[in-house]
Amino acid sequence: MRRKLVDSHQTLREKILETIREAILKGALKPGEKVAEPELAERFGISRTPIREAFRQLESEGYLTVIPRKGAVVASLSERDVEEFYAIKSILEGYAARMAAASLTEKDVQKLEAINERLESLARDGDVKSFFRVHNDFHECFIRAAGNEKLLELISQLMLKFNRLRMASLSLPGRMEISVQEHHKIIEAFKNHDGHKAESLVTKTAAYGGQVLIQSMAQKEGRQVEKSILQHVGDV
Repeated sequence: MRRKLVDSHQTLREKILETIREAILKGALKPGEKVAEPELAERFGISRTPIREAFRQLESEGYLTVIPRKGAVVASLSERDVEEFYAIKSILEGYAARMAAASLTEKDVQKLEAINERLESLARDGDVKSFFRVHNDFHECFIRAAGNEKLLELISQLMLKFNRLRMASLSLPGRMEISVQEHHKIIEAFKNHDGHKAESLVTKTAAYGGQVLIQSMAQKEGRQVEKSILQHVGDV
């Protein structure tokens, strides 16, 4: 009986998480807008405890800011946030790719190819949520192969904190398809055990993710970004 209650609690919590994430990503909830506990409690027919737990997780993922005695509001994102996150991501993942290139086995490469085939299918279906999850598997595979547990832990913490940015980037038109193309080239570098090439590709890919997102943010505000986001496609 207790197990059923725990499962039910987790299911409701996941529904709350998914509802708020989607509302923020689709723009139904705007930066600075309050996310009301009473409305969610009434909507899902639950107490506020699982809602507050969901808020804490969403805050750790960069979706919300929880203000004591005031509640939760949608966190604001700036171009600087995007630039700084993707700069760190490119350095850490690039280093991991260089280290992994020397140790990845044929079986590891086959796993990466299988994951990328799955991503290609999800991109065709337009399934961003599943693509995001499987995309994480692709990167975790080669980061683990780098053989540095502290590096894996550091990247994992960074990715969790900026899940919102990464999901927003992958949600942009054509971004999933480009990601699959990028992975093909990265896999080829791994096959050749070319650490410098793998590092270069992963670094440029991460930088591109930030560039795409910044351009999208600028367009929403009616501004122009000088450098075309499409330039990267030919470079990588």
